[in-house]
Formats: sequence, structure tokens, C-alpha cells
Amino acid sequence: MSTFTTISSDKMARLIGTANAPVLIDVRTEEDFAADRRLIPGSIKLSHDNVTDWGGTFAGRRAVVSCFRGEKLAQGTAAWLRQLGVQAETLEGGFEGWKAAKLPLLDTRKLPPRDARGRTVWVTRARPKVDRIACPWLIRRFVDPNAVFLYVAPSEVIGVGERFNAAPFDIENVFWSHRGALCTFDVMIEEFGIATPPLLRLATLVRGADTARPELAPEAPGLLAASLGLSRMYDDDLEQLGAGMLLYDAFYRWCRDATTETHNWPTNKVKA
Repeated sequence: MSTFTTISSDKMARLIGTANAPVLIDVRTEEDFAADRRLIPGSIKLSHDNVTDWGGTFAGRRAVVSCFRGEKLAQGTAAWLRQLGVQAETLEGGFEGWKAAKLPLLDTRKLPPRDARGRTVWVTRARPKVDRIACPWLIRRFVDPNAVFLYVAPSEVIGVGERFNAAPFDIENVFWSHRGALCTFDVMIEEFGIATPPLLRLATLVRGADTARPELAPEAPGLLAASLGLSRMYDDDLEQLGAGMLLYDAFYRWCRDATTETHNWPTNKVKA
């Protein structure tokens, strides 16, 4: 049973992917991590050995710590984090409990190399519309919350990727791109192994908006309209990404929680 310092896998799964999700920190030993290199979506892999060095980074924030079974490493790390001003809990049952519940796990073998600060770095074409906002949203919410995105001239994407060790996406002839009828957002969900019913529903909307197939979902034209509107509102691509994060947060929550909800204005009663 969850306590004030623990959280169940079911409750944690409801928080992942949302704007107010806590920092999720995986402190499994290198031996345990080598046995299964997958991560709970959105996790940061850190070592319990130097929690006093990195713990203060999260002061004032909420964090959930997981280890192999949610025992000594997670409990001790969370206790230290609370000493450092972090609202820290542990994941009940740890990584093994999450896996036993058959909840999604991120395939880290597909992650690009991390920079000196532990961040993945991605590069794509400037002036994003749909896929080039949707993919960064997916990465920051489910893959790497600290990911960096570089928007550059289309002709320079590959060169920038090579020079700055950044993974190119949503351009032709690279791994992270359209495949047949699928857009890059679809491909990332599939390759990272994080498919859930809400994400697959959102992927249909993104695909419809990004590939001029509005018949895929009645909401797709609305997503396209909002995306094109944002691209006209912002000259700075990173400012547009910031606004787009909120847009996709809203569409994701609709896909997860509100697809059956309707809004009907009350019929006015006409007096005889």
C-alpha cells in the first residue's frame, strides 16, 4: 500500500506524460541496469552514490525515485533528497514492480548519445509545423525531459548533426523520419516501445494533420489549424516549441481522459 513517501505504479503511470509529472529518477546499480537497460518512460538515470552532488538540482520540486525493487537504494536516495529540499517519494515495487504491472518501458538502445550534461540532442529543419513540434513534445514528456532541440536551415541538418553530435529527425533518409504512411511521431512511439492507447490515438491526429489526411480523425484539421497558427505567431522556433508543448499537453489529456466528453449548450426554452 502506498504511503506518504511512496507512490504506486498505477498512480505514477497517470502522471507520466503530463506537464506536472514529478522528476522520475532511476538509481538502479550498473549491474541491475545492465541486466535490463530499459527505463520507465521519462526517467533520468543517476547514481545513488553521489546524490549529495546532484540532489540540490531538484530542490523545491517533486521527485519519485526507483531502484530495482524500491528498497534500500530508492529509500535512502529519497531520504537524502528530502534533506536537500526535494519532495521525494519512492516508487512502490521499483522497476520490477513496474515491469510486473506490464506498464510501458523505454528502449534505451534507440537513444542517441548524450552530451556532457547527460542530455540527448536532436536537430531538425527550422520553421516547424506539426511533426517537428509533436516529436519534441513526445521526447520531453516520455523519453528525455532534458532533451535539447536545434532548429536549423534544412540544408544544414545533417552537417549540424555530425558536428554537434545531434540526432537528425523529420528529414529524408535518416532513421527518425517518415516510413510509408507513418509520420516521425508514429515511428518514435514504435521504436521507443512506448505505445499506449492515448499515445496511439494522438499519433493518429498527428499523422492526419502532418500528412494531409484529415479523414483519419475529425480532430486532425483542428490540430493542423492550431499548429499553423502557432507558426505564424512565433518567429522564434524555440518560443513556438514552448507554446506547442502546452498545445500537445492539452491534446494528450483529451486523448487520455476526455474523448467521450461532450459540451452541449442548453436548449433555450421559448415561452408560449
